[in-house]
Amino acid sequence: MQKKQHKVQTLLDAIPHIKKFYGKTIVIKYGGSAQTSPELKEKFAEDIVLLSLVGIKPVIVHGGGARISELLDKLEIHSEFIDGHRVTSEETMRVVEMVLSGEINKNITSLLNHHGAKAIGISGKDSAIIKATPKENGKFGYTGVITEVNGTLINNLIKEGFIPVIAPIADSAKPNHPGYNINADVAASKVAQAIGAQKVLFLTDTVGVLDKNGELLNSLDKEDVNEYKENGTIAGGMIPKVDSCIDAIYNGVNKAHIIDGRVEHSLLLELFTSDGIGTQFLRKDNPNNGIDMEKLLNDEE
Repeated sequence: MQKKQHKVQTLLDAIPHIKKFYGKTIVIKYGGSAQTSPELKEKFAEDIVLLSLVGIKPVIVHGGGARISELLDKLEIHSEFIDGHRVTSEETMRVVEMVLSGEINKNITSLLNHHGAKAIGISGKDSAIIKATPKENGKFGYTGVITEVNGTLINNLIKEGFIPVIAPIADSAKPNHPGYNINADVAASKVAQAIGAQKVLFLTDTVGVLDKNGELLNSLDKEDVNEYKENGTIAGGMIPKVDSCIDAIYNGVNKAHIIDGRVEHSLLLELFTSDGIGTQFLRKDNPNNGIDMEKLLNDEE
């Protein structure tokens, strides 16, 4: 009986958080071990279905860097990174699109549907949802910079009850162009901005952003990020993640979070518990940060 009461109390504790996010859109960048471990994939699907059932509107933007690198190695195609961004040759671009749009996107969509979700897999090329131009005048090959995201089309899918699962491949204004490979962290941030999302969550293989002693940094703003980048605390593949978080919170998204996708049900732990997990990014000048949410919810009742 005590175990059952504990379960009930857990549900009751989640009510204020469910009320807070009811009807809101949450963008989730899905990557790392959460995307490759069979057990974690199942837990992720369960989390997404639960979010949908309690009135939250998830949108998923996925990566696939590990699988792309694996296939490039098998095909003996050289690939390099600069500041965490892949340099994409035309040969690499064919593999990138095949893996992201053809393999991973459809696998995620199928998994979610199997668990009872109403997911629809799309690429940024579909209806030119994501448009891009070459990054740094072609220095990164077919790696692109997003110029436009069609938030209206994505929101229309959400209104129809779909959970969009988006592959970060962008369209080009030029005909017969192979398109552009977009960093999934950047794509998630831009999608969140375009659709007016409440939050954007980045699932990765770390507990969050760590200081030089390996301790978790719980909360960061733009000034903090600039300082940690300058002294080398934030480097490599973490750079596009933190930059995407800062870009989001300074362009209409209330909060951004980097959380540990290796933890089972990490999405629920972040959204439905008071402490949350990982590193949160929020503007110190955001008036919403000082809201007593519990008092607000009680006043609404």
